[in-house]
Amino acid sequence: MAVPKKKMSKSRTKRRKAMHKISRPHFLIDPETGVAKQSHRVNPVDGTYNGRQVKEPNND
Repeated sequence: MAVPKKKMSKSRTKRRKAMHKISRPHFLIDPETGVAKQSHRVNPVDGTYNGRQVKEPNND
């Protein structure tokens, strides 16, 4: 069984645990529709991705 040779400081422990926080998704404003959308995702309003129509527009 692995046993640490030295005691880990509180700051080192907290620094390691800080990397596991959840970050909120980043949104960009679509220049064509003006709607906020996630990058590298299909636009939910008009169904475009990278300037091309890839699915039917959502008319809800």
